[in-house]
Amino acid sequence: MNRPKAPTPFAKALEQWLAGSGLGKRLDLATAVDDWPERVGPQIAAVTQAVSVTPDGTLMVRVATPAWATELGLMTPRILARLNGSRSGRVQHIRWMVGPLDRP
Repeated sequence: MNRPKAPTPFAKALEQWLAGSGLGKRLDLATAVDDWPERVGPQIAAVTQAVSVTPDGTLMVRVATPAWATELGLMTPRILARLNGSRSGRVQHIRWMVGPLDRP
């Protein structure tokens, strides 16, 4: 006699679906914007604002001054390593854009 298969818990089914659809990595990438201040630290967070992530994994970051944009450009490899430390979706590039920060 065949026993009926036990139902899959919703959270597990959702996790499997996200992994199979590729959407899980995109969601993980999207959290890079929210995680930005914690990942880069207070000094960099004070002069930058993560804006968005493109589908190809480019993180768009607004920077307060051209001098900071230059400095951060030199620090990009270290910042990418911090951002990608525990992510399944990987930020591939950072685009530094000089402009006013949207702060409340």
